[in-house]
Amino acid sequence: MAETYVPRMKQHYNAVVRDELIKEFSLKNVMQVPKLEKVILNMGVGAGVDDKKKVAVAADALSLIAGQKSIITRSRKSIAGFKLREGMAVGTKVTLRKNRMYEFIDRLVHIAMPRIRDFRGLNSKSFDGRGNFAMGIKEHIVFPEIDYDKVDQILGMDIIVCTTSDNDDEARALLKGFDFPFND
Repeated sequence: MAETYVPRMKQHYNAVVRDELIKEFSLKNVMQVPKLEKVILNMGVGAGVDDKKKVAVAADALSLIAGQKSIITRSRKSIAGFKLREGMAVGTKVTLRKNRMYEFIDRLVHIAMPRIRDFRGLNSKSFDGRGNFAMGIKEHIVFPEIDYDKVDQILGMDIIVCTTSDNDDEARALLKGFDFPFND
C-alpha cells in the first residue's frame, strides 16, 4: 500500500494547533475546532484593458505560484471612464483547497513574507467578522516560483484565507498557530 503525502503544515495543525485551540477556547467537540477551508488568490490587472497579453502573463504567473491553473475573470458591466466593456478580461484568480492550500500557506509564511520589503507584520484587523482573513501583496516576485529575470511587469495580488471559524478571535488564533506574523 502506498503512503499518502501529508503537507508539513497539515501535520503541524493535527499535532499542535488543534490541541492548542481546544484548550484556548475550551471546545468540547473536535468538530468545533476551526480549520482552514480554502485560500483564494486574485490578481487584478487594470492594464489588461489596453493589452490583453498582460492578463495572460498574470494568469501564467498566478498558475506558477498556486500550482494549479488559474481562471481569467471578466468584467460584468461596461464602465466608459475606464474604457472597459462588458466581458473584457480584467484579472485572474485561483482557489486552493486541501493539500495545495497547506503547501501554499507554508510557502507564503516561511518563504514569501520574509522576502517582502519593509514588512512589519500583518494587520490583525484584516478579518471580516466571520473568521476570514484578507491581505494584499504589492509584488508577486516574492514567491520563489517566479523567475525575476523574466518579469517585465510587477503585479500585486490579494490573498484571502477562509476558515471554518465563525468569529475573528478563533480565526486569528488559528492563523497564529500557522505562524502568521501579526503585528499586535
